[in-house]
Amino acid sequence: MGVVVLDARTGRLESFNREVARIAERLREPGQSFEALLGELTLRRADGREMALDEYSMASSLSTAETVHAEEVVLSVPDGRSVTTLVNSTAVRGEDGAVVSVVVTMQDLAPLEELERQRTEFLSLVGHELRLPLSAIKGAAATVLAPEAKLDPVETREFFRIVDGQADQMRDLIADLLDAGRIETGTLSVSAEPSAVALLVDRARATFLTAGGRHPLRIDVPPDIPPVMADRQRVAQVLGNLLANAARHSPESSEIRIEAVREAGFVAVSVADEGAGVPGDRLGQLFRKHAAAQGARGSGTGLGLAICKGLVEAHGGRIRAESPGAARGTRVTFTLPVAADGVQDATGAVPGGVAAPGRERILILDDDPMSLHSVRTALADAGYAPIGVADPAELGDAIRTERPRLVLMDLMLPDADGIELMGRIPELSDLPVIFISVYGRDETVARALDAGAADYVVKPFSPTELVARVRAALRARAEPECFRLGDLTIRYEERRATLAGEPLVLTPKEYELLRVLSTRAGRVQSYETLLRLAWSGRHDSKPQEVRTYVKKLRRKLGDDPARPVYIQNERGVGYLMPRPGERPATGPAGANATPGADPAGAP
Repeated sequence: MGVVVLDARTGRLESFNREVARIAERLREPGQSFEALLGELTLRRADGREMALDEYSMASSLSTAETVHAEEVVLSVPDGRSVTTLVNSTAVRGEDGAVVSVVVTMQDLAPLEELERQRTEFLSLVGHELRLPLSAIKGAAATVLAPEAKLDPVETREFFRIVDGQADQMRDLIADLLDAGRIETGTLSVSAEPSAVALLVDRARATFLTAGGRHPLRIDVPPDIPPVMADRQRVAQVLGNLLANAARHSPESSEIRIEAVREAGFVAVSVADEGAGVPGDRLGQLFRKHAAAQGARGSGTGLGLAICKGLVEAHGGRIRAESPGAARGTRVTFTLPVAADGVQDATGAVPGGVAAPGRERILILDDDPMSLHSVRTALADAGYAPIGVADPAELGDAIRTERPRLVLMDLMLPDADGIELMGRIPELSDLPVIFISVYGRDETVARALDAGAADYVVKPFSPTELVARVRAALRARAEPECFRLGDLTIRYEERRATLAGEPLVLTPKEYELLRVLSTRAGRVQSYETLLRLAWSGRHDSKPQEVRTYVKKLRRKLGDDPARPVYIQNERGVGYLMPRPGERPATGPAGANATPGADPAGAP
């Protein structure tokens, strides 16, 4: 608080304190005396009156002791510099009651104006940070409540899961805003665990798109990128902020790129846009609290980037920004330390859907409800019966229960990627699998195809392309109309088998066993595979049941267990049926069998 004492009779300055001197320094020219400054000062009062300080002293007649209470007064000098102050004025009277001096207190309002600006900016920042999850909640709720929506239970539950998850994110974001203070003091902590970079990126992508993001995303995460130590929720917040900033400062039709590269001991993740760019002299200020970055659509605020900086540094990483110049975009890169352990993740379970009867069933595994809904709609419009599954843990049961003809699967899923699931879930080896993914790198596509995938479709794609690829994969795996081996003929569409022209009377289980062996002729089928395919994976079935049915089937086929023609044994593994035109194995019970070891020729 500045304090000035004026002589009431002469208006001369009697004394002042340091704060008055500091305020005067903002107005005084170099070398100018304090008295000379007073002679140049102009006052503008709250009612608009403007006068020189000397005129004010004379007009107000200090001896009349005008009391001023909390009035904003602007002090200015001829060159235009000014200071806004909050003024109070009080008279000091002598023993005779006459006013002898006037005490004026003044407070420089510039710091208060800055606080007010920061308060307004902070409210804007809070709105910015909460807008993304709120948009996601609104989008999910509007989709479910739309009169024309035809959602199955899986999709409905997934949209409600978005609402629940985004509400949690709003709560967490509010806590993160409060964490800004901890960031400044360096006391913010994170709970890091080994995490797959591709999964972190995919979660941020799904949140961005669900919240209404319209920019095309190009993601380049090489398959050999190692897992990182990350607090998944915090890193998702960092990526979400960077995607939102990139979208806000670049044209809607432009592409946003997310890339990851290995750096010594770290993985560097970058988000790049094609927007307005940032001047070189402002790059260093982007991550300061309340810093503003001018974008293509107006000014953006920097608390989000300040939080990103604090969160990344709490992980032991660093964050930086690069921009080639105006209208050439901006790239923000942050690093995370490489993890030494394996990757783990957890996601809540979501039950599978039920397909309509009478049509070819296609199983769709995708934890993104928007993608699940669009793929399901495309397949349903093409005449298929789509079955939606959101949780990889339910995939095996869904295949055994629904018995689909083909599986469409997202590459990046909770707990593992789709390629790992192909090796972990035996049921997938019996079906054509088409991967759907935003990752279009040649190495990733090759890895999926080498793992046994029938096809690989890169997002975005048209419904026409998707349906065409599904049809092609189904044609490639279609059963032939007829199978002939020696005197045996099987007509699959009629579910009828004949031996030397005479009908074979088979039970449903015997026919199914014969169908599986014949459609996979030339390949040994293990007991587990036959149980899974011919017995639909029934949990109470055992290999001995397979042997019993093989014995019955051989008897009806006239097969000699010692020298089988149609169903041969592979010791300790299972059975095979020769391809048409192949010579049957010689020796007792086939080349690898032991005579008399089993009534069906099994060991």
